[in-house]
Amino acid sequence: MIERIGNVRIIEEIAAGGMAVIYRAVQETLNRPVAVKALKTAVQHEGTFAERFEREARTLSLLQHENIVHVYDFQKLHGALFIIMELVEGIDLYDLLEKTPMLPVDVAAIIAMQAARGLDYAHWRGVLHRDIKPANLMLSKNGVVKLMDFGIASDPSFPGDLTEAGTGLGTPSYMSPEQILGDRLDFRSDLFSLGIVLYQMVAGRKPFIEDAHKSVMHKIRLEAPPPIRELNPEVPRELERIIQRCLEKRKQDRWRSTQDLVLALERFIARRCEMNYHARLVHFLHEQGVLTAAEADAVLRPAREGGPAYAGARHRLFSPEVRRTAALQGALTACSFLLLAFLHVSRIGSPQPAVLVGTEGELPTGGLRVVVEPWAEVHIDGQLAEVTPFARPLRLSEGPHVVELRNPYFEPVRQVVRVQPGVTETLRVTLRPNKR
Repeated sequence: MIERIGNVRIIEEIAAGGMAVIYRAVQETLNRPVAVKALKTAVQHEGTFAERFEREARTLSLLQHENIVHVYDFQKLHGALFIIMELVEGIDLYDLLEKTPMLPVDVAAIIAMQAARGLDYAHWRGVLHRDIKPANLMLSKNGVVKLMDFGIASDPSFPGDLTEAGTGLGTPSYMSPEQILGDRLDFRSDLFSLGIVLYQMVAGRKPFIEDAHKSVMHKIRLEAPPPIRELNPEVPRELERIIQRCLEKRKQDRWRSTQDLVLALERFIARRCEMNYHARLVHFLHEQGVLTAAEADAVLRPAREGGPAYAGARHRLFSPEVRRTAALQGALTACSFLLLAFLHVSRIGSPQPAVLVGTEGELPTGGLRVVVEPWAEVHIDGQLAEVTPFARPLRLSEGPHVVELRNPYFEPVRQVVRVQPGVTETLRVTLRPNKR
């Protein structure tokens, strides 16, 4: 085993596949853990493996997103090729499904939604993954899903595709119909593959399985999958419809954009998940024995010293005290909205409010979608409007509005947003922990 690549010191081998070996290492100049992906010398001179390996490094280096593994460097040493990348501690979805073949619907939707977010960013950059499958989705110990292995990705930044016309690259069980036929692909092919993964997570099996009479490729192209609710009656019809639209045979019948799929999953999750979705994944991984109680507590403990800690049990997260506090806060919020609605209807001593959430009759002039990590109260012009995550955009009057994001464990954020008629703006913010 090689011991050093530049300023990176190899510690141990952690995984190996047909074409590459993964090592745990440390980048000594920054004292941070990294992973080193090394192309096996046995395949380095076969076909286009070396060129694909280098393209993977260059493609990933241009994609900076929370749900895509980060690449730090690419090295050639004594003829060998190495990618220095982010070390993602956790478990891949393939191994998780080996332990638990059927996941809770909210957990499955959260995994698919995070994967779709990463794909949406890649698709916006013109990159197609082309090999979405459980083994290429990594669930980190902090509840973040990472897209891995862009080895056969299509990237417009590089001339040529390294794929012969009429051939289909990928994993057969997760290919789209057009990928099997070797047709020209677009983002909707990745959505079909992600739909297969989501189906498998909630149904406990893949939608298309080869048998003695028909191949899996034949079934993907020509046959409908078994109805999900026959395999798992607990799957809500809303999620069933989301998956069905991903698995349409004709790509024009699938989601119009990856962002549309993200929004559909966000709406589904918002009505069913009682906590931050990262926290929900961490909690589930602890339940499955992937994380110890100490590891889960280290992730979920609020940044502010003295905040509530996570002891690794669901009843702690939903104790009677927490439920009573949440109920009281909900009642107070409801009373506030009722009072504001009364003042709006009666026109007593107050102009028309800027926030028009749920208002009927008069059409809104614009909207604001707010995405905050990890979560925040959203105050518009001094008025509490919503608490993230929420799916429906806030309906606002035309003009400037002061948006303040508040979380007791993080630094508040205050921004001015100008709303234009007929336009829905998106505000994305990552909060920083309190310094004290």
